[in-house]
Amino acid sequence: MRSVNDGVTIVADDVGVGEAVLLLHGWPDTAALWDEVGAGLVARGARVITPDLRGCGRSDKPREVTAYAMGHLVADVLALLDEAGVESAHVVGHDWGAALAWAVATFAPRRVTSLAALAVGHPTAFRAAGLEQQLKSLYTQLFIREGLGEAFVRQNDYELLRTWFAHPRAPQVIAELERDDQLRCHLNWYRANLPADAFLVEPPRLAAVLAPTLGVWSSGDRALSESQMVESGRYCANGFTYVRLEDFGHWFPLEAGEEVTKVLSDFHSRVA
Repeated sequence: MRSVNDGVTIVADDVGVGEAVLLLHGWPDTAALWDEVGAGLVARGARVITPDLRGCGRSDKPREVTAYAMGHLVADVLALLDEAGVESAHVVGHDWGAALAWAVATFAPRRVTSLAALAVGHPTAFRAAGLEQQLKSLYTQLFIREGLGEAFVRQNDYELLRTWFAHPRAPQVIAELERDDQLRCHLNWYRANLPADAFLVEPPRLAAVLAPTLGVWSSGDRALSESQMVESGRYCANGFTYVRLEDFGHWFPLEAGEEVTKVLSDFHSRVA
């Protein structure tokens, strides 16, 4: 399936029948992040829509930083739902996909049946999470600098991804990042949406999320603190369910696909 927003084409897989579930990946992934989870949800009776988001995989890759501002990303999601004929979906996001999912639920609440945020909490909770989260996010100060961010990620044969973050599919992800300038595009998400003083100014004040919300965090996540997820419940008007996974890393949709599938399926069944 293909949808177009402002001249940018988004390519997505659309599999299964039943209630629509939209799966949004983050850095440095593509729709492939959801291979196991998506198949599991389809097997449990869902229609699963899995896009390569703007700048990633099969989708268009504008070069301008401004093209990755959150407003454009939200509009991409809404165009995709329109193309799919879906009025409202269970929206699930991981990493930057979770940040995008929070934004869609905030600014287009009628399109979101439920929200599931994996790893990344509500924008206000994230920005207000204190020194622990600031230290965990120091690497983003390099990411947001053009040229320097790319060099930092690539140094020592992508040591950051292979060793520090320990991406379970590092070789495949690295090969994808080196195709069609995708590393630059991924880092443009940071450059367009995470200013250098993000943790030093007042956190954003947003309308409460109306959709029933699930937050999932794993104890092995080196990039995100638990508090930024737990505190997200303060910004959810109609219920917040928190699930803590033990000993998996940041990419738990890959490391714990069966567990994540069950958590999501059970949550969707409760809020349907």
